[in-house]
Amino acid sequence: MKQLLCAAALLSVFSTASYANKALPGLSDFIDEMHQEQQFEKAELQTVFEQVEVKESILKAISRPAEKSKPWFDYRKIFITDKRINGGATFWQANAVALAKAETEFGVPAEIIVAILGVETSYGGNVGSFRVVDALSTLAFRYPPRSKFFRSELGHFLALTREEGMPILSPVGSYAGAMGLGQFMPSSYRAYAVDFDGDGKRDIWTNPTDAIGSIANYLARHGWKRGEPIVHKTAVGDTIPVVLLEKGSKPAIDVAELKQAGVST
Repeated sequence: MKQLLCAAALLSVFSTASYANKALPGLSDFIDEMHQEQQFEKAELQTVFEQVEVKESILKAISRPAEKSKPWFDYRKIFITDKRINGGATFWQANAVALAKAETEFGVPAEIIVAILGVETSYGGNVGSFRVVDALSTLAFRYPPRSKFFRSELGHFLALTREEGMPILSPVGSYAGAMGLGQFMPSSYRAYAVDFDGDGKRDIWTNPTDAIGSIANYLARHGWKRGEPIVHKTAVGDTIPVVLLEKGSKPAIDVAELKQAGVST
């Protein structure tokens, strides 16, 4: 009888593992990589992924056609609302000390940090509701167009939970796996999140001080220049310099090139 029970238990384990591997194509190879490269126990990861849920709603969300480019006056009415303005003022007042500290240490003004928090999560009011491991696993193994990126982020997430002492199945975020008040992807969390209040934790979900410091650190590490203007007012002549518009969404154009194309600053 004991032999039968043992056999049944083993069959149940292997059946569950087989189902997880079938629902997440490529999972076995990923677990092998995490074991070899970051010394995770295979059995531990297999147990985790047996509890992962593939979310069709995530696949639908990420497969929607990309939003068409909108001019600022269309975006303005979406983001500049009385509710968001009042929420920003309240958040600023409640976190004035941390915001002032961030500006002193990183050179990023309070209004920039508050604006980012307002756009990303309404100052923490909506940090997402998907389990991060579900979101990243769904996209890593069931969304081929960007599987390489999300597979990498899933690896970063597992490493992050180990580093920060988080239960893998607990953190929640957006359908793309972005986390916390500032919506950091796991790789950005590991690289740029800071313990800004000195309590020994980098908590960007429930600790606005850490979220503020992390956003400021992220911007500073990506080239934010203390005291320099964010935008410059420009003007063009009768002919629009189409050649400049063809440089994509991240152009690298210096002032001399702008002037040569007929743009005055």
